[in-house]
Amino acid sequence: MKIYWHNGSKNIIGKRVREARLKANPQITQQDLSARLEVLGYNIDRVSISKIESGDRFVADYEVVGLATALNVNIDWLLSDLK
Repeated sequence: MKIYWHNGSKNIIGKRVREARLKANPQITQQDLSARLEVLGYNIDRVSISKIESGDRFVADYEVVGLATALNVNIDWLLSDLK
């Protein structure tokens, strides 16, 4: 499998995940987000969330759906690339 990078990152949603998590009221920790995802049936631990946010981990399409749901954000917004 060929691995593709986008502007030095393995994903384009990491910055948006962090932004949504920190702007939530009350603010959501990485551990809280992991717990929300687990309730929804997604197995993404706190370390994986940290790696997603830093661009060090690929994100599967089904995980994008779970992250958008857990963060209560639109998938389109999550996938929009920050410049």
